[in-house]
Amino acid sequence: MKIQWKLCSLLCLILALGAAAIAQTSAPSASTSLTPEEREVALKNLQATHDAFLKSIAGLSEKQWRFKPAPDRWSVAEVSEHIAVAESSILTLVQKKIMSSPADPSKRAEVAGKDEKVLQQVPDRTHKVQAPEFLKPTNRFATREENIKAFEDARAATMNYVRTTNDDLRDHFGPHPALGTLDAYQWILLISAHSARHTKQIEEVKADPNFPKD
Repeated sequence: MKIQWKLCSLLCLILALGAAAIAQTSAPSASTSLTPEEREVALKNLQATHDAFLKSIAGLSEKQWRFKPAPDRWSVAEVSEHIAVAESSILTLVQKKIMSSPADPSKRAEVAGKDEKVLQQVPDRTHKVQAPEFLKPTNRFATREENIKAFEDARAATMNYVRTTNDDLRDHFGPHPALGTLDAYQWILLISAHSARHTKQIEEVKADPNFPKD
């Protein structure tokens, strides 16, 4: 009788542990993908800066496209090249490097509030910075059409990633030379903010007194 009781108790324990394991496995885990609001903010900024950039270069003659306000300043063509190259480079950085780093939710407090900082401070051209060598224009595109296509392809890839990804962009981080640590989502916001910054630079070139009339 004593042996039967022990066997019964052991069986009950096994069944209880098994039920707990099944419940834990089947219970849905908390979602760590972007919220609908986060996707909307990113996509809205990506679309707006896409349109603004293309509008800024529309209808320019070849002379206007290549005009340099000074030997040490970029032409519209060079700024446009920089925008396109930076776009694809940042997206690659997010997908291949930042998202492959270990998730570290403890850093969330460090980047709190930086969404707006990225969107507002990066386009501010009162503070000038030097582009890293690999993002400087080198006449990579033979024609304006090639430059625009590179930008369009990169922006489409970025927007598609934002629409569809289930990556945990808020728990992976990478250092920015001016803004410090940013999470992967903030790096995505940086793409549109960077585009806005340099679209302003294009407008500065066009406002130069010596900018060709046609």
